[in-house]
Amino acid sequence: MNHLQATNKGYLYALAAVVIWTGFILVSRMGGISELLSYDVIAIRYATCAALLLPVWWFKYRFNLLNWKLVVASVIGGLAYALFAFRGFQLAPASHAAVLLPGLMPLFIILLSVWINRERQSWSKWLGIGVITLGVGSLFAQQLSQSQGLNQSQGQSFAEGHIWLVLAALMWALFSVLIKRWGITPWQATVSLAVITCALYLPVYMFWLPKNISTDLWPDILLQAFYQGIMATIVQMFLYVKAVQVIGPSSMGAMMAMVPVLAGVAAMFALNEPATPELLSGLVLVSVGAWVAHSQWLQTKYKPVLIND
Repeated sequence: MNHLQATNKGYLYALAAVVIWTGFILVSRMGGISELLSYDVIAIRYATCAALLLPVWWFKYRFNLLNWKLVVASVIGGLAYALFAFRGFQLAPASHAAVLLPGLMPLFIILLSVWINRERQSWSKWLGIGVITLGVGSLFAQQLSQSQGLNQSQGQSFAEGHIWLVLAALMWALFSVLIKRWGITPWQATVSLAVITCALYLPVYMFWLPKNISTDLWPDILLQAFYQGIMATIVQMFLYVKAVQVIGPSSMGAMMAMVPVLAGVAAMFALNEPATPELLSGLVLVSVGAWVAHSQWLQTKYKPVLIND
């Protein structure tokens, strides 16, 4: 396979990962507005993923799951992220989640990389952060002006949902920075997220948390099990890692910039969510900002030139 064919294949991996991530936002919102509780969706997600990955880990690629770094990373990127994200999907529209989750993740990752890993960032990343901030600010400006169009309780619901989604983006960004700092491999990250989160969460869920799983809801349960437990965890992680290996992290990050617009527009059609000027501008600004922050082309084309006297 020549270089061009390999690159094209890498971009196909990246595009497939983008499509799955877009679908994750829609399916998660569908779970949020179904009769399933957010606690049910989390249990379905990690029980399915753990059941599939545990035998592979045990018989083929075993490593120490009790490593404290893997446990901490799983609590942050698995348990905390899921609790915050799926609560947000219950309260906020998918189009708003499309702005906040994939929009704030790169912003938080860059800021945390500077703070925790002491990484220097290029000018394009800081410019991207500024554009993303404008996009998120546009969405919150809509939120502040929504009182005349929504009753008070619904407005409070949206605002609370936004806060949960912001916290979810922060947790995933912290998880991303820590796995890089600690040298955790993609396989270790995928398995530990599934198995450790499942081991910590399921006993609490079964004995103490409210639940609403019944045979009457089997279509919703199967949809969440398939997408959350297989597509959005195992398949998406495989495609993401393969794409990064072939086209690099910057190009993959630029490809992921398509997610806000794709998910936001899809939510408007599939879930009949309203399109407002503030939301549309937020979707576009967040996507452009994410592309600017990760674009290798932009950094290369406009690289500062040092002139010697």
